[in-house]
Amino acid sequence: MKKPVAVITGSTKGIGFGMAEAFLKRDCRVVVSGRDSARLEEATAALSALTSPGQVVGQACDVGDPDQIQALWDTATRQFDTVDIWINNAGLNSIEQDFWEHDPEAIQSLMQTNLLGTMYGCRVAARGMIAQGHGRIYALEGWGSSNERRRGSTLYGTSKAAIRYFARSLQAELRRTPVQFGTINPGLVATDLLALSMRGDREANAKRFVNLFGDRVETAAPELVNRVLADRRHGSRIVWLTPQRVLGRLLAAPFRKRRILD
Repeated sequence: MKKPVAVITGSTKGIGFGMAEAFLKRDCRVVVSGRDSARLEEATAALSALTSPGQVVGQACDVGDPDQIQALWDTATRQFDTVDIWINNAGLNSIEQDFWEHDPEAIQSLMQTNLLGTMYGCRVAARGMIAQGHGRIYALEGWGSSNERRRGSTLYGTSKAAIRYFARSLQAELRRTPVQFGTINPGLVATDLLALSMRGDREANAKRFVNLFGDRVETAAPELVNRVLADRRHGSRIVWLTPQRVLGRLLAAPFRKRRILD
């Protein structure tokens, strides 16, 4: 039986890299991607050191460019003949500030990556998987996907709320195809993107929030990958920060201090 092939966009760092590592440790083959060629080379080398030769491929990809996403698919199938799992992980965060303080370039860049990048990725993966007769696609949800609101998160939250609508609609369209579609909500994971979003006078409050509800990559990524590999249900939502987990942390907060960010 051939090892499953997982393609992860935005996987040179953060939760994407953590999932790539977890897939490898579970006897999968992995295609990693990112916009920064130097970081891509480093990530590919680090992951390759964890497994036997030929199990990891790196491909430069800006998800805002549909041609580059098609090239990512083509690289994966040229190397491994098939793609079993495609995870649209690439995303940008926004600085915690009121919406009108964002410049138009920042708004366009975030929406191009978070929303259009996911849509382009799903389009390429769906077409390829329908043609090959099988496969699973996942879109990443986040803050805003379940109508959460927090001052300073309007831009990012809007992109993730849109992802949720898109995912539900695409799920219905793919129902009569051989392609399984679902979403992953990793919760608040401590990454460079999260740290960069916390600047200015709101940094202290944001850190308290993350220390209460956040997790490290090495905690969340392996469990998310376990659930992806076990998932056989069309329309599934793989959620890390469940209501039960939130309640448990709130109840434990007076007695146990969590330190995710310094």
